[in-house]
Amino acid sequence: MNNKFSEIRERQIQFEETYLSEYAAKSSRTKGRKTPISPCPIRTEFQRDRDRILHSKAFRRLKHKTQVFISPAGDHYRTRMTHTLEVSQIARTIARALRLNEDLTEAIALGHDLGHTPFGHTGEEVLAELLPNGFKHNEQSLRVVEVLENLNLTAETLDGILNHTGEAVPFTLEGQIVKIADRIAYLNHDIDDAVRAGIMKEKDLPENSIIKLGSDINSRITTTIKDIVENSTDSIKMSKDCKNAMDELRTWMFDNVYKDSLAKEEEYKAKKVISELFSYYMENSQLLELGSKTKNEPLERIVTDYIAGMTDRFALQDYIDKFIPKSWGGSSYLL
Repeated sequence: MNNKFSEIRERQIQFEETYLSEYAAKSSRTKGRKTPISPCPIRTEFQRDRDRILHSKAFRRLKHKTQVFISPAGDHYRTRMTHTLEVSQIARTIARALRLNEDLTEAIALGHDLGHTPFGHTGEEVLAELLPNGFKHNEQSLRVVEVLENLNLTAETLDGILNHTGEAVPFTLEGQIVKIADRIAYLNHDIDDAVRAGIMKEKDLPENSIIKLGSDINSRITTTIKDIVENSTDSIKMSKDCKNAMDELRTWMFDNVYKDSLAKEEEYKAKKVISELFSYYMENSQLLELGSKTKNEPLERIVTDYIAGMTDRFALQDYIDKFIPKSWGGSSYLL
């Protein structure tokens, strides 16, 4: 290894050891990868994870996957990719303030939603109903990086991706940060998008949440981040007042935006697209290109991977190609 490059990497490792908190994950003490590899001459192990995720095909597809609003007409509505970037920004801010490992935090944040379906949680719900063992996007995200793209990530990154949602708690503080940053991001940017769509106004939000967190997106995010930094040491947590206000805000959003709003009226069509494409490929599996890693797996698993990997626009076009008759013949109507 070139001595100059070796010095760069060692300098970063030494920075982690001397500057980061005693509670931070250190790249030199990683639990490792399933398949051992030689160290990168410049990057730490968690930087390497981040780069592998960023350059993956699944990450690029996030730009054309729904966050909440299906096929929005405006360019300023969030997609699954912009959501991911906002989660990363919030999580990195918290990690830096607490002197935790920003590289690991970023890697987990960038990878947490790689397994999301087209049409957001609507697509996830359909696949969960179709499959005997259900479907969860966090488990699919893990499958993307472990099997479908075989990124060979560290145990710390894999754990953070798998446990960014649900009851389980990530074993690193960096993973815990992403778990809470995900909620901060989606609640606030979904409010912003709902206001833009004319579904609601910020003054409609629960009064207690406005008083505790703030009346606009910048105030709410800043207030929440400060609260987490003030209340976290060997675990990542909010104060009781802040958590209650966030929970109240989340409940209100589910009742008024996520489950019952004009923007959700197209969901039944999206469900039809996913369910009929799933049935079609179960009956026409010869159309699927089977990779060497999955060709011996159950057909429903292979079809699920294919459907879950679709972008919204690919799913819509594929549905048109498979189910909508194409025009043919001349253009004259004369007898």
